Amino acid sequence: MSIEEIVTGYHAAMLRKSADELADLYAEDGLHEFPFGGLPAFEGREAVRAGYRAMWGASPFEAREVRRVALHRTEDPEVVVVEQDAHVAAGGRTITVPGLLVLRIRNGRITHTRDYMDTSAIDRVRAAAAG
Repeated sequence: MSIEEIVTGYHAAMLRKSADELADLYAEDGLHEFPFGGLPAFEGREAVRAGYRAMWGASPFEAREVRRVALHRTEDPEVVVVEQDAHVAAGGRTITVPGLLVLRIRNGRITHTRDYMDTSAIDRVRAAAAG
């Protein structure tokens, strides 16, 4: 898969909250880290699948849109930075959650993700969902 296909597939998986679609983008030994927010890393494709299935299954929000703001290529041809805005509905409100993904892609699969989310926006989503 190309970088474009992977980023588009990643955003489609987010929109549908499909852990299977997301995990299928990863190499078998892929690593997904959350530098902010205190979440443990998912080590391996099946950990990505299980971790996102649990997170998204328990999430009280609905993704309305995931918008790619920019895709930045780096000096390393395997690494791209994706700026994104997720627009989610929670508690009758739509809240924008900005984020950055730093993706290492090798042989058409994600081998490493550093997933930076705006934790204050995540807190607003949780508060809105709680009513």
